[in-house]
Amino acid sequence: MANGREPAFGERAEYGPDDVCYRHPNVHSFTLCQRCGRTICPECQVSSAVGVLCSDCVRQTQPGAAKRASRVARVTGRRVAALDTPVTYGIMIVCALVFVAQTISHYFGSDEVTRTLWYAPLYSLPGSLLPPEMGFEPWRMVTMMFTHSTGFIFHILFNMYALWLFGRNLEQTIGHVRFLVLYLFAGVGGALGVMLWVYVDPTTVNVPTVGASGAIFGVLAATLVVFRAARVSATSLAVLLAINFGIGLIPGAGISWQAHLGGMIVGAVTMWLLLATRGPRRRGARIAGLIVLGIVLALLGCAYLFALPSIL
Repeated sequence: MANGREPAFGERAEYGPDDVCYRHPNVHSFTLCQRCGRTICPECQVSSAVGVLCSDCVRQTQPGAAKRASRVARVTGRRVAALDTPVTYGIMIVCALVFVAQTISHYFGSDEVTRTLWYAPLYSLPGSLLPPEMGFEPWRMVTMMFTHSTGFIFHILFNMYALWLFGRNLEQTIGHVRFLVLYLFAGVGGALGVMLWVYVDPTTVNVPTVGASGAIFGVLAATLVVFRAARVSATSLAVLLAINFGIGLIPGAGISWQAHLGGMIVGAVTMWLLLATRGPRRRGARIAGLIVLGIVLALLGCAYLFALPSIL
């Protein structure tokens, strides 16, 4: 008899020398791990879909950290792709991740992340005109639109709210790929606005700029073009655009109105081009038009590259 009761048919009446937990030799048990067959006490038992397992077997069956991270990334990617506006949310996620990295870098007193991603017209000059520690890095015209000021939390909050408010509707209207192209073109247009202003004020050649504002102003201008094409009243949006642009003109505001202006112009032109070539039969013309517009933006940068050194 074991534990004060009559043993059932086929059950041992008393604990044998091997009927002890493999982790706790002083604790008797008849329970076996369903995977390795070792005896385990109640403290070491883990219930699973296939029965009771020991702690070691549970640990061995779990994927490693790299596999878990990969699986989470795949699941997150599928969920984002399943959204109606994956590009808008994708941009917001990238901006948020970059901002976290900036904040951590700023906390430790280096600001290395921000310095690596921000843009100043100086980075578009030939290498021979740059200080030894700098290089020709025109790709910063793209990275700047995902970087925000860590000293003013509302910078990223306002930008992301505006993108969430207007970007989703525009993406649903023109499609994912076209919206991404428009956003990137508008962002580069904002950088070109900052770049070309050096012709007027050469002292701004080394003034850094961060933020998605130029691209977002391009999204707002593109939405205004869509409203006008659909003959929908756009007065409220036009007033909103004018007010926000006017705020950037206030002396000491620390806002790059040049980026806003450049983003608005390129965003509006890109949207006009997409509307002028809409329809399945004009797909070739649409692609050709976007390529031409991209070349024009690149040529503007090249013209700056070769002409500006003469005025510095």
